Amino acid sequence: MAIDHGFVEMNKEQVLVTGGTGFIAQHCILALLAAGYRVRTTLRTLSRKDEVLGNLKTGGAEPGDRLSFVAADLSNDSGWTDAAADCAYILHGASPTPSGTYASDDEWIRPAVDGNLRVLRAARDAKVKRVVLTSAFGAIGVGHKPRTKPFDETDWTDLNGNVAPYQRSKTLSERAAWDFVEHEGGGLELSSVNPVAVMGPVLGPDYSHSIRMIKNMLDGQPGNPKLNSCFVDVRDVADLHLRAMIDPAANGERFLATSGESLWMKQVAGLLKQRMGLHAEKVSTRVLPNTFIRAVALTNMAMKGIVPLLGINLNATGEKARRVLGWSPRSPEDAIIASAESLVRLGLVG
Repeated sequence: MAIDHGFVEMNKEQVLVTGGTGFIAQHCILALLAAGYRVRTTLRTLSRKDEVLGNLKTGGAEPGDRLSFVAADLSNDSGWTDAAADCAYILHGASPTPSGTYASDDEWIRPAVDGNLRVLRAARDAKVKRVVLTSAFGAIGVGHKPRTKPFDETDWTDLNGNVAPYQRSKTLSERAAWDFVEHEGGGLELSSVNPVAVMGPVLGPDYSHSIRMIKNMLDGQPGNPKLNSCFVDVRDVADLHLRAMIDPAANGERFLATSGESLWMKQVAGLLKQRMGLHAEKVSTRVLPNTFIRAVALTNMAMKGIVPLLGINLNATGEKARRVLGWSPRSPEDAIIASAESLVRLGLVG
C-alpha cells in the first residue's frame, strides 16, 4: 500500500539513497520520486549511471533533474561529505562486496562495519535528520536453536551459533550503527528496516540474491533444499523505508519487513507451478536430501552458506511495522509471483 503524504506538490527536501545500483535502493528511489522528493544516490563508479536510469525507466520513472548522482565508495571517505550535503534524510542500503567467490569473516565484517560508520559520520556532520539503515533478517534470526515462536525485532542473531559470514557481518554492522548513534551521533536519528527474502518486480538483470532462487527454479534446477523463509515484496520494503524515514514513532526502532507466514522452498515451487502455467514447466517440487546438500557444500562455497539453515523454521512477524507505522504489505505469494512474472517479461529466464 502506498504511503499517503498528503500533498501533491514536489517536496523540497532531498534524500540520499546509498548504493543506487541495488535492487532495494532503486525501488526506494522510485518510491521517493513518486512521493515528490528530490533524490541523490551514490555509485561506486558513475559509469553505471545509465544502467540505473534505464532500470528506473522500467519502473516507470524518468526523474530528470530530480535525481542526481555522486561517486562514493564505502571503503574510503572520499565523496561522502558531498553525498550527504543538504540532505534531510539518508536511506542507507549500500553494502560492500567482499572479494573472491568466498570471503572470510574479516572480508565480510570489516567493510560492512566501517561502511556503516562512514555513512553515519557523514550524516551527523551534515546535520541529517534521520538515517534509515537497510539491515537484514540475517541480523535477527540466525544461530538460534529451533523454535516455534516467530522472530521479531527484539531478537538478534546469536553469533555463538552456526552463523555464515554474511549474516555475521549484517549483525555486527547493525549493532555498530546503533552503538555509534548512542555514543557519537550528536542527535542523529536512526531506524532500521530488516527485510526477509526480498521478492517483487525486477528492473533489470541485476536484482536481489533472493530472486535468484526463483530464477533457478524457473530454469529447471533439479530440486529444492529443505529451506524455510519469509518473503516480502520490494515495493513494500521501499514503502516501509519511507514510513520509517518520516514517522516520529520510528526513531530508534527496528522494523522487520516480512509478510505472512514462512514458506518451505517446496511450497514456493508448487506456487510457481500453480500460477505461472507453461513458464513453470521446468520447475521441480522435489526436495533434495540434507545429506546431498551437505556433500555438495564441501566443494561449493555458495551452498556452504545455506547448510546452517537446513530444516530450520525461520518464521517471523511484521506486526510491529503494521501497528506502529500503518504498513500494509502484499501477500508473500503475490510478491513471489511478481518476481517470476517480471523475470519472464524481461526475458531473464531460460
